[in-house]
Amino acid sequence: MKALIAGALLALLAAPAAAQRAPALRVDVLVYGGTSAGVIAAYTARMAGRTVLLVEPGRHLGGLSSGGLGYTDIGNKYAVTGLGLDFYRRLGRYYGQFEAWLFEPRAAEQVFEAYVDRAGVEVWYSRRVASVRKTGARLDAVTLEYAPPDGAAAPTRGAPAALEVAARQFIDATYEGDLMARAGVTYTVGREPNARHGETYDGVQLRDKHQWPDGVDPWRVKGDPSSGRLPEISGVGVAPAGSGDRKVQAYNYRMALCQGERRVPFARPAAYDSARYELLLRLMEARPWRDLGAGFKIDRLVNGKTDWNNQGAFSTDYIGHSWDYPDADYARRAAIRRAHRDYQQGLLWFVGHDARVAPPIREQMATWGYCPDEFLDTGGWPHQLYVREARRMVGEYVMTQHDVVGDSVVADGVGMGAYGMDSHNVQRLVVDGMVKNEGDVQVGGFAPYPIAYRALTPRRAEATNLLVPVALSATHIAYGSIRMEPVFMVLGQAAAVAAGLAIDAAVPVQRVDVAALQRELRENPLADGSTPEILVDDADRARVTTVGAWSAGRPGGAYGPSALQSGAAGGTARFAPRVRTAGRYAVYLYWPRAAGLGERVPVSVRHAGGTADLSLDMRAPSAAVQGGLAQWNRLGEWEFAPGREAWVELRAEPGAGAVVADALLLVPVRERP
Repeated sequence: MKALIAGALLALLAAPAAAQRAPALRVDVLVYGGTSAGVIAAYTARMAGRTVLLVEPGRHLGGLSSGGLGYTDIGNKYAVTGLGLDFYRRLGRYYGQFEAWLFEPRAAEQVFEAYVDRAGVEVWYSRRVASVRKTGARLDAVTLEYAPPDGAAAPTRGAPAALEVAARQFIDATYEGDLMARAGVTYTVGREPNARHGETYDGVQLRDKHQWPDGVDPWRVKGDPSSGRLPEISGVGVAPAGSGDRKVQAYNYRMALCQGERRVPFARPAAYDSARYELLLRLMEARPWRDLGAGFKIDRLVNGKTDWNNQGAFSTDYIGHSWDYPDADYARRAAIRRAHRDYQQGLLWFVGHDARVAPPIREQMATWGYCPDEFLDTGGWPHQLYVREARRMVGEYVMTQHDVVGDSVVADGVGMGAYGMDSHNVQRLVVDGMVKNEGDVQVGGFAPYPIAYRALTPRRAEATNLLVPVALSATHIAYGSIRMEPVFMVLGQAAAVAAGLAIDAAVPVQRVDVAALQRELRENPLADGSTPEILVDDADRARVTTVGAWSAGRPGGAYGPSALQSGAAGGTARFAPRVRTAGRYAVYLYWPRAAGLGERVPVSVRHAGGTADLSLDMRAPSAAVQGGLAQWNRLGEWEFAPGREAWVELRAEPGAGAVVADALLLVPVRERP
């Protein structure tokens, strides 16, 4: 696929200059950014019969989902729908299971490439937006210039020619919002003051997560402020709590690392300077490491691979060095990415080789290295910087903390968020003579909530044919909950469907029929016209009936907003799916882990051919994905038909253990790519 696209692009570049005065290409939908959202948006539009161009400034598809983040931040599986869910189902088939939320980066990239191959999406790699041509509030075309890989000198003589591409609809699926910004759309960077939207967790936050213990000295010479601050400290003093600024939370690279003989040992970076890690030694003095888990979040994936993330007060987050990134030019951004790489590679080398680090820690680090079959063209180093937040559009509607916690609920939802409000630290400061980190917020415990379609649309006066599903319109703290890869895929699909509706109705994206958009997402979730699966959650009381005493709660790992649990006297809980299409369906039940569950729970499945009686051991659901989230548990396959009685009933018997009734899923049995 890549070779074919490269050949087509070279042919365009070789065209006579006179032939390039008109746009090099005209398409229905131009998707800028080959992130997870961009791939799903391009696939959705192409499957609907639109002509599509997907432009990726780098050389890989999938953004962070194929760039190192193999340990998925879910929040609640209920929030992941449509092609976003399909992505994890396809990974599941790759590994021979139903779903895979833990995966290798290379596997994710193969799945993303399979999407564009199946739909026949044209992809241009190594191209970035240089300018946007508009007529009033309507985007006409973008000019795309060559994007050299990081580390390469910017080309001058002999550089590929800039190309203009015209489109009817544009989707900015980049983490940075570059197309949006060049189109003249209003955006913001940094943190709003709490008072602006009546929020609690936006603005400056000096909290206790990933924080320093009291008493760590910040000065080059301990006790001597005149000696100056140690490296990696941004400044002295902290602004009032809740005040706003233009500072951005820390970035890092999510590293895929391995152990054993196959590992590729860490090399000493050319820019290595041990002095920049002096603060880490002082942290280790104040709070000694027992193992590498004290300084790195190491999550197991599959096939012996791991996903390494930030952990603690001094780790892989390069705190204070992301502030310039959102509005920086391309050359400056490349330098910032290199600086992040040098910092993290230096950190790995320091922990594994500096004699001042405790020998057991150095010995542990010596067992790790890069995975030889990941990131082959970058020496095992991830190709995607974790840009947790950059520009955020100020659109027709701004999602705030109130939407996240459920104090306000939008009616035009086209996707759901479910993760906690999460911000990594923004700066490292001297506060009261001690080292402190500022900006980390991690607040959760709320139900899945809808994300407004209006948050994907610019103000109508600024752009009428542009949709922004990644750098969308949200406050800093609301974005901290929304900014998860599964959510971006869901919103990318919604943006593509909306773009098609705008084309068909010849209306601005702000006037798209939202009810029709919601209906299409619900009735054609895989964008291929196939029969949708049928989900019944316990919260749908029109489809769930109980006999006996059942309590509705919100246990950790529940699917959707709640789960039902039986009382001591027992009873039944019946899930009744509405079957609209006859066929064979695989039937699954989901329940979170809980104490005292029964080991022989009677379950009956009413299908078109009769009733099947089963027994479930609820003590041992399928292996947890992460954070207590369980897998779907398969009961079997049966025929179902419209108008025929259909239900799944769980029975709790007195003294036989508790029963949790959480969610039912019927998946059509069919071949999928």
